[in-house]
Amino acid sequence: MGRKIHPLGFRLGVNQKHYSYWFAQTKDYPKFIEWDRKIRDLVEKYIKNNIKNMSNYGGIGHIEIRRKTDLIQIDIHTGFPELLIEERDLGISQMKRDLGNMLGLESRNIRVTLISITQPYREPKILAEHVASQLRNRVPFRRTMKKTIEPVGKNADRGVKIQIAGRLNGSEMARVEWAREGRVPLQTIKANISYCYHPAQTIYGVLGVKIWIFRDIQ
Repeated sequence: MGRKIHPLGFRLGVNQKHYSYWFAQTKDYPKFIEWDRKIRDLVEKYIKNNIKNMSNYGGIGHIEIRRKTDLIQIDIHTGFPELLIEERDLGISQMKRDLGNMLGLESRNIRVTLISITQPYREPKILAEHVASQLRNRVPFRRTMKKTIEPVGKNADRGVKIQIAGRLNGSEMARVEWAREGRVPLQTIKANISYCYHPAQTIYGVLGVKIWIFRDIQ
């Protein structure tokens, strides 16, 4: 069961929640779904294009979108929000203008909030981005997995698992390698599992990075 279903969708309503909070009429539902995808893509693209030193950047943990009558509230959970504000003097105002132009709204109808993550290395998406950057820099994958697991174990998580699939280290045959520390019970619904998949584009092809973090039993 643990390998046949998405770990987060499996636990919705138990210990996982949606990252979009809004209600819509049937005719508006597809449009709002598309808007949410465009908002997340633009925010991540903005971060990637405007943060020079990605190795020192904590990345984006997740993005929450809330809709009211004429207001879109975007909460960006990030490791180091000050970098997003200060880098190249662009800041949140430029992001709001870009979002307004994309959605056909005025910037005053879009509110962007940065929320700092106190322990960024407990977020699977941030860890996956770090692993992908190391793989793009041709760091051996076994060393990358070992170094990535270390800070997670020190933060009192009950277990972490990292899986990398593809042409590892440029080998001719694609394969799957993984490393685990502690327990990661994917079949237990009450287990608080955080999960992320992130592709890493390397000179050998695309490598798939998956990370599971087991925090506690609810």
